[in-house]
Amino acid sequence: MGLEPVPCPLFEVEAVAWAAPEPRTFDFVLFTSANAPRHGGDQLASLTTLPALAVGQATAEAARAAGFRVVKTGEEGIDSLLAALPGSQRLIHLTGVEHRVAVTAHAIETVVIYHSIELAAPVIPSGGLVALVHSPRAAARFAEVARDRAGITIAAISAVAAAACGHGWNNVAIAEQPSDGALLALAARLCQD
Repeated sequence: MGLEPVPCPLFEVEAVAWAAPEPRTFDFVLFTSANAPRHGGDQLASLTTLPALAVGQATAEAARAAGFRVVKTGEEGIDSLLAALPGSQRLIHLTGVEHRVAVTAHAIETVVIYHSIELAAPVIPSGGLVALVHSPRAAARFAEVARDRAGITIAAISAVAAAACGHGWNNVAIAEQPSDGALLALAARLCQD
C-alpha cells in the first residue's frame, strides 16, 4: 500500500494450560481471535470434528490452519455472528483471559486457552503517525504509552476500540467494517490526508 509500518508491540501472547472438553456436547467451536487457534496447542485436535465459527477473516484463516472447518465467518462482530445462528446452539468459545461475554440465547461454555501479557512501553515516534488499534484493550494500552496524542491519528477497528482510546488525539476514525482490510484502507486514507 506504499505505507511505512512502525511496529509497536504492546502485548505478548502466551498459551495457558487447558483441557479440551468432550466435543459431543457442543454444536460449534467459536473463535473470536486468531490467537486462540494459534496458541491452543495439541488440545485443539480433539475439537476439529466440530464446525467452527470465526469473527473476522484473520481468525477464520488461523482456525483453518489449525485444522478446523470454518462454516461461518462474521465480519461485523460476535453479536451479529451469533444472531445469524438458528435455534439454540451449544458453543465452546476458545478465547483469552481478556474477552467480551456475548449476550445471546445460545449456550456458550468459555474456555480460556491463552493470555496476553503487557510489554514494557514501546518508544513511539512523535508526530505524523496513524496508529491502527484492533481492540479496546490495545487501544487503552496505546493511550497509556503514547506521549504525543496531538500528533497521532487513531484508526480504530470498531467504535468500542475508538472509545477506549480516550481523547486528545489529532483525529479518531473508525473502519467501515471491523476487518483488517477495512482498517488498512482507512489507515491508507488517513495517511494520504
